[in-house]
Amino acid sequence: MTRVVVAPDKFKGTLPADAVAAAIAAGLRRGRDGVEVLECPIADGGDGTVAAAVAAGFEFVPARASGPVGEPVDTGYARRDGTAVIELAAVSGLALLDELAPLTATTLGVGELMRAALDAGATRLVLGLGGSSSTDGGTGLLRALGARLLDAEGAELPPGGAALRRLARVDLDGLDPRLREVELLVASDVDNPLLGPHGAAAVYGPQKGASPEDVELLESALRQLAEVVRGSGVDVANVPGAGAAGGTGYALAMLGASFRPGIDVVLELTGLTEKLPGADLLITGEGSLDEQTLRGKGPAGIAAAAAERGIPVVALAGRNTLSPEALRSAGFTAAYGLTDIEPDVQRCLAEPAPLLERLAERVAREYL
Repeated sequence: MTRVVVAPDKFKGTLPADAVAAAIAAGLRRGRDGVEVLECPIADGGDGTVAAAVAAGFEFVPARASGPVGEPVDTGYARRDGTAVIELAAVSGLALLDELAPLTATTLGVGELMRAALDAGATRLVLGLGGSSSTDGGTGLLRALGARLLDAEGAELPPGGAALRRLARVDLDGLDPRLREVELLVASDVDNPLLGPHGAAAVYGPQKGASPEDVELLESALRQLAEVVRGSGVDVANVPGAGAAGGTGYALAMLGASFRPGIDVVLELTGLTEKLPGADLLITGEGSLDEQTLRGKGPAGIAAAAAERGIPVVALAGRNTLSPEALRSAGFTAAYGLTDIEPDVQRCLAEPAPLLERLAERVAREYL
């Protein structure tokens, strides 16, 4: 029997990864009788990581936590055995804000989810850091886990990155003792340091609504954080990935976390590489197949894993801007965009599922 593994990422803003996989599977079955289709939606460590874990058999655990500006958010994490998967975007993400708050947004909710997972018995926490709304150096996360951030008078600082300019002391005495035993793994493709022209504020602050003046303020605030923490004997500001998610990587590095590329972590969580042997074809994809795809995003990672095993890889996307040469060098056999069969971009955005089915039917007839 012909076997196809369908492992797409989301079509951002239009279709989640599981719906993309379902549409592709429907088209394949329509195009070829008797085909065995294994649906395995993926992510690259950002939004969609928890959904990918749940699709692979993890349990979704609902929870309520503090959102980016303190309002309660109904969210959750994925759990299997002793591993909990937490997605920053689901609790402290940009998409949760009606109005951007670059100076005051917080990662408090991320720490609350970590604490909830520890309460439930987790011994390994996997954190996906994409989609952050804050530049608070991960200090909200640290607060939720028992740390105190104090000014010169000993008063607690308010949340957000801007307040860190007044930081005089970080008190870690109350930090949850379970953090010394738990394994912390960060899924992130960002290797930026905390500070400087390639740091959290300079590179990512503008994406979160920070003006040039705000960026300067946040850089100063994060520098104050690093200096205070360095004074206590911890110097992780230059750890690759410390600048991830507005400096959330910095706080996690303080806690002893290890960092791995997002797609590698997701492939491990989903067990996708174990499902590849015996496959006749792998279909992956995302909303836009472009140069960013080749810089460690999900489809490129899974294409490389399949190509190593001699499995043909076809990518389906909303649009494809990569040359045939670039595709081949990344492990793709071919790529198709929705715009190949529907020139109306607005219709591609509004009705991606039926168009994906048509593309997948075409792939089935050409490759199976």
